[in-house]
Amino acid sequence: MYRSQILLLIAFAAGPALAQEDAAQAVGAGVGLLIGLAIMIVVGAVVGWLASLIVKGSGSGFWWDVLIGIGGSILAGYLLPAIGVNFGSGVIGALVPAVIGAIILLLIVRLIRRGAGRRAGWAQSGRSIVLSRENLSRNHQ
Repeated sequence: MYRSQILLLIAFAAGPALAQEDAAQAVGAGVGLLIGLAIMIVVGAVVGWLASLIVKGSGSGFWWDVLIGIGGSILAGYLLPAIGVNFGSGVIGALVPAVIGAIILLLIVRLIRRGAGRRAGWAQSGRSIVLSRENLSRNHQ
């Protein structure tokens, strides 16, 4: 009887210890996810900023640089291996394709913006036009 009481006590004592171990693993995974997200934001900002400097001559703002950097990295991850371009491994082998992808993405965004402006009638040959009653009446005749 004494032996079964000891086993029962061990079983009850081990329960919280095992639960704490699972909780520690879950917290560790959550912290790892947050650290990975922070690294992705910082690297995306650097890559987007470099691409903005190359294409435009200046940065585009922190969050826009982050989006362009991350999007360009994803684009380069699919596009460059599909056409057989490989930059090797390491930091340079990861940053160079990411910057190339971000440059491609910035050029695509620039083309879309220019096309949308021309279709809407707000920009003609790079200059903005003023919509007035005279311009509107001429367009509708």
